[in-house]
Amino acid sequence: MTHQDYTDVDKSEDTKVLHGMGYAQELERRMSRFSNFAISFSIICILSGGINSLAQATSGAGGAAIGIGWPLGCLVSAVFAIAMAQISSAYPTAGGLYHWGSILGNRGTGWLTAWFNLLGLITVLGAINAGTYSFFLGAFGGYFGLVDTITTQVIFLIILTGIQALINHMGIGLTAKLTDFSGYLIFVTAIALSVTCLVVADSYDFARLFTFSNYSGEAGGSVWPTNSGLWVFLLGLLLPIYTITGYDASAHTSEETVRAAHSVPRGMISSVLWSAVFGYIMLCSFVLMIPNMDTAAAQGWNVFFWAMNEQVNPLVKNILYFMIFLSQFLCGLATVTSVSRMIFAFARDKGLPASKALSTVNPKYRTPVTAIWTGSTLAVLFVWLSSLIPFGETKVYTIVVSCTVIFLFFSFAIPIALGLFAWGTPKWNKMGPWDMGEGRFKLFAVLSIVAMALIFILGIQAPNEGALYITVGFLIVTAIVWFGFERRRFQGPPIGDAVAKRAAEIAAAEKAVGERG
Repeated sequence: MTHQDYTDVDKSEDTKVLHGMGYAQELERRMSRFSNFAISFSIICILSGGINSLAQATSGAGGAAIGIGWPLGCLVSAVFAIAMAQISSAYPTAGGLYHWGSILGNRGTGWLTAWFNLLGLITVLGAINAGTYSFFLGAFGGYFGLVDTITTQVIFLIILTGIQALINHMGIGLTAKLTDFSGYLIFVTAIALSVTCLVVADSYDFARLFTFSNYSGEAGGSVWPTNSGLWVFLLGLLLPIYTITGYDASAHTSEETVRAAHSVPRGMISSVLWSAVFGYIMLCSFVLMIPNMDTAAAQGWNVFFWAMNEQVNPLVKNILYFMIFLSQFLCGLATVTSVSRMIFAFARDKGLPASKALSTVNPKYRTPVTAIWTGSTLAVLFVWLSSLIPFGETKVYTIVVSCTVIFLFFSFAIPIALGLFAWGTPKWNKMGPWDMGEGRFKLFAVLSIVAMALIFILGIQAPNEGALYITVGFLIVTAIVWFGFERRRFQGPPIGDAVAKRAAEIAAAEKAVGERG
């Protein structure tokens, strides 16, 4: 469905669902079903994580980490998306994960889910844009005489993130058009890169895609410490798992999506499916292009630029680099949208300091402008400050990026696990229009819990063992804050009689932003 096909009946039904959850239609519904898919597809962005983190595979188990590991890792991510799709259809609201965690559990589980998701989103925005900086430096730094310093990085991130925030500030209509374009751009660029790799390949050694190597330690540029072959293959699963995340953006933009109960679950699942398929084609093509796997592994994190310099015509290479850079920029743009909607949703239930300001929607642009600029600023500060602090021989930034994956997937797993037990109870006795049935949902819920255990175990391995201490420390701090303060203060989202009591408040909020019924 396009935005133009959105009827008054559809709008009335979307508003009715939102009012039924106790919220006003303050944000503007300008996103079509494709736009909802495109924003998640843009954040996943196989041209960002798939390229910037490629060494996790090539300097690990080699070709098999792509040929076998990529599909397996994508399946791990997909089980979360499928289970979340079921819940998102029943509760299509901004900040969905927080809302689900509250309704299917209690205000405490909702509050914990919110913080896991919020910190994960802020740090992943920083990580995405830091990755874009590294890519720009490797692709074009020589042309501009750029030297990799913290000062250069921070200035670059301020400009980059500032532009992304400004575009988001100016309305979801503009943002949706750009993320729609991003969806097509990622498809086109992935195909162009794949074709280029296959054309310039010296030969087609398909066997290398299923050949297990062990490039841990110095043989792989010390990307991974020395490990067994099986373990280094499992660690390589972090490449697809890290890349195929961010699809919760479909849920976060529910209140701006037409026919959200239908569009959001489809957007979530299709973004994962197409990213997995096109990512596999692209990365397999790249591995086939590599002239020598041993030499490639030794390049460590520089493997992508090394292989492109070795095999691809300079003009073609620079055109591809520009398309990849633009895709990565739009990936960050979409992530700003997701971060800001999570901040907005949590703040309107008074879950954050300065909640009134953070939940305010600009009546001209119909966007939560304070939330947009706050999330963007925090992401830049995260990269800057964490890059200055060492943790042994590893920068805190590197460790926290590992925590990003853990935090995000914990925020996915909590409501899914709660839904496993809430199904059919008064907490969740009405399903949305996208309904796979109790048996299938519970199967994917159990698989999600198992997958969460795997992600946590892999995420705390060397050189990121500090992620364990950060995660445990976070849980201790949140427990102290919750039981010491927030349990008495924080009421959570409106449930039951509290929804009806918000009728006048909802009407006033919609009038303030010019929403017409």
